[in-house]
Amino acid sequence: MQGEFRLRTWRRSVSLEAFQRELIALLPRMRRFALSLTRSPNDSEDLVQSAVERALKHWRQGALAERLDSWLFRILQNLWIDEIRRRRRSPAAPAPDEHVVGEDGRVTTSSRMDLDAARAAMRELPADQQAVLALIVLDGMSYQQAANVMEVPIGTIMSRLARARRSLADKLASPTTLVQDTPE
Repeated sequence: MQGEFRLRTWRRSVSLEAFQRELIALLPRMRRFALSLTRSPNDSEDLVQSAVERALKHWRQGALAERLDSWLFRILQNLWIDEIRRRRRSPAAPAPDEHVVGEDGRVTTSSRMDLDAARAAMRELPADQQAVLALIVLDGMSYQQAANVMEVPIGTIMSRLARARRSLADKLASPTTLVQDTPE
């Protein structure tokens, strides 16, 4: 699917309607990226809404961007960084963990434990590694596209991705990740 989706390079003569059509086509990818950044469905929807508002307000800048998707992902990432900074200045009560009730069975329980361990391991990664992992692994971007979105050299993307993958593998291979020792 990623290979089929190609954005054209925008020109000054792009109408607002054409810009809006392209923006709407990118909404699923924006939602996926926002969810990977925020790890909260509510926060991700708010983030996408804010990004769409900003994109529509400054649509001519987006129309001049080389790639609309990179421009929109950059808006999402910058808005999320601003939100994290705002939250650090005024910390709120932590949100309760979301648990999904599932089918009964060993496979389901084991899968959920593995997923929880992967989520926990991903939360421990630095924000830049989380973003690279989300762009490349979850959204299917190329290294060059991710480098454009994050405005860093491709080598930085490659090293961040390698460190993120290595860190996740180490954390998930460790038996203490999956089983907490309890004092006797």
